[in-house]
Amino acid sequence: MTKFLIVGLGNIGDEYTNTRHNIGFDVINHIAAAFEVEMTTYKMAEKGNFNFSGKKITLLKPSTFVNRSGKAVRYWALKENIALQNILVITDDLHLPHSALRLKGQGSDGGHNGLKDIEAQLNTPRYSRLRFGIQNDKQTLNQVDFVLGKFSKEEQNLVDKSLPKCQEIVLSFVKMGLEKTMNTFNGIPPKGLS
Repeated sequence: MTKFLIVGLGNIGDEYTNTRHNIGFDVINHIAAAFEVEMTTYKMAEKGNFNFSGKKITLLKPSTFVNRSGKAVRYWALKENIALQNILVITDDLHLPHSALRLKGQGSDGGHNGLKDIEAQLNTPRYSRLRFGIQNDKQTLNQVDFVLGKFSKEEQNLVDKSLPKCQEIVLSFVKMGLEKTMNTFNGIPPKGLS
């Protein structure tokens, strides 16, 4: 059975819940709830498994904090024997409009320390990532304060509407592969912003 590793980036701890930097955790939580997956604490992560379309999917929420996410990704990819092309990382993106979604098979870290660490640990930028836009008009000059800030009520509503679309993209990635999924979903405007 082909295995996939779906990683949501975020910081552990109640103080980080519903913050922009934790959107990866939010997506994993949404998928876990939809498929009734129990997320259990293991080494460097919370992890849960389920089968979909004849594939085994491992959901992962690293507990190493965002900036050291690569350690957990590398450890579990090796332990579960998951091929590089079957890893998908879900992350926030300051450069995309709020709730815009972009799937890419490789690229730069875009200044995101979590992606930078993953690239260093995997020794390649050639891993798939689903970027979730968190940019807004009121974005402050202090990026750290912004990404660690909580969503406004309006932003949270858009996030809630976008989570099912994130799940669709993840499941399409598993079932149809990167290229077909990119062709299907990239370029579709987020709900409420079209």
